[in-house]
Amino acid sequence: MLVGKDLVAASATPLVLGILAEGENYGYAILQRIAELSDGRLDWSEGMLYPLLHRLERQGQIEAFWSTDSGRRRKYYRLTTNGRAAIADHRAQWDAVVTALGRLTDSAPHPRTALGGLA
Repeated sequence: MLVGKDLVAASATPLVLGILAEGENYGYAILQRIAELSDGRLDWSEGMLYPLLHRLERQGQIEAFWSTDSGRRRKYYRLTTNGRAAIADHRAQWDAVVTALGRLTDSAPHPRTALGGLA
C-alpha cells in the first residue's frame, strides 16, 4: 500500500526536517532514508524533494553547502536553529492528528467504519 499524495505532501516538511535532525545529508540519501523509514510506502521523486529543500532553505530552516564525498561533489543540507524549532512544532501538530485518529478509531463500533471504510 502506497501512501496517498495528500498525506505525502502533508508529511513532507516534518519528514525532511526530522531526517536532517539525524545529521546533514544530500538529496539522494534523503530520498533513500524516506523509503527506508516508510518501508517503501512513501513514493517520493526528486521533483518533489528539491523544491521542498529550496523552500526550507528560503525559510531559513535549513542551509545548503557543497562538499566532496568519495571524489563526488554533492550539495548537502543541514538544519538551522529555526529548523530545529520547527521540528518541535511539526511533531506537536502530528501528535494531535495521531491522537485524534486514535480516539476516533478507538471509539468506533467497528474499525472498518471509523474512517469511512479506510481503517
